[in-house]
Amino acid sequence: MPVQITILLYIIIFLYGIVIGSFLNVCIYRIPEKESIMPRSHCMNCGATLHWYDMFPVFSYIILRGRCRNCGAKISKQYPLIEALNGILYVIVFMANGININSVLYCLMTSVLIVLTMIDERTFEIPLCLNITLAVIGVVMCVIDRQDIISHLVGMVCVSLVLFIIYFLSGGQAIGGGDVKLMAAAGLILGWKLIILAFLLACILGSVIHLIRMKVSGAKHILAMGPYLSLGIFIAALWGNGMIDWYVNILCR
Repeated sequence: MPVQITILLYIIIFLYGIVIGSFLNVCIYRIPEKESIMPRSHCMNCGATLHWYDMFPVFSYIILRGRCRNCGAKISKQYPLIEALNGILYVIVFMANGININSVLYCLMTSVLIVLTMIDERTFEIPLCLNITLAVIGVVMCVIDRQDIISHLVGMVCVSLVLFIIYFLSGGQAIGGGDVKLMAAAGLILGWKLIILAFLLACILGSVIHLIRMKVSGAKHILAMGPYLSLGIFIAALWGNGMIDWYVNILCR
């Protein structure tokens, strides 16, 4: 594929990603409040309904200098950051995995993980609707990758079952029920090898990053595991097979 077409394609993917990112912000704010995600967006300060020309992802924030056109209140920086992050991650997914249907599903998965991460970090809860969405993506993945469906079905239970036992024995103190469902849904998407790697990565990243956060920002000892599980899932989805092959080659030397 010519370089110019490739660049144009990635630009389109990025623009599509930031548009979806705008919707993610709506989900992040409304789902925990049990609000419908369908009504038009409005200013969180004055309640004024936003016009279409005030809702261009990222660009509207820059043009309005981060303030509401109606009341002048500051707009949270989360809006452009989530929009840009979703666009950037979409490009990364396609660059790492190629132009195929799996990349589309991984992009959808990534968007759900972003919403899940933000909500869990704030509320220590993972809404059931997000795990159901991931499970639906997993079912589609099983249909597409039906020649390896056993791997996906085993992936659905191999980590989540262990976490459920921990959840049951600890009365929900050691791990949350939402985390159990998350790993079941993600396991259906990734298959057993990648979901095990995702969990190991999440444990390592969670331990290191949270210790740093406790030292630097005074974060509490209790951590939301969802963000780290999400990060592990994302890394495993894109680079997990290469990481596993690298490790196996080292062992075989």
